[in-house]
Amino acid sequence: MARKIREDFTSSQEEPEPTLCPLCERMIPAGDEDAHHLVPKSKGGKQTVLLHKVCHDQIHAVFTNAQLAKTFSTIEAILENPEIQKFVAWVKNKPAGFSGSAKESQQGRGRR
Repeated sequence: MARKIREDFTSSQEEPEPTLCPLCERMIPAGDEDAHHLVPKSKGGKQTVLLHKVCHDQIHAVFTNAQLAKTFSTIEAILENPEIQKFVAWVKNKPAGFSGSAKESQQGRGRR
């Protein structure tokens, strides 16, 4: 019977690649990922990106689903918004597992 080479087993025991939040570029701890639909599901969206919960909450605090579907359906477009830029500048220095709170959501109130 042939001996198994130890190297054959190392690839299955490797740590998974860390997930980086595309909004704040901090590492997302395993199990703390929050899937954001680039176009809201209510508007027919299917594609998602993984974000920190606090980053995801902030997106929905700043934008309505209609705004996300029409104008802010990419991370690049979201990052162009001054409110998001201010948030990212603040949160990027927080630890990866930081879980603050976002401001009040746009979904339940009238337009600005």
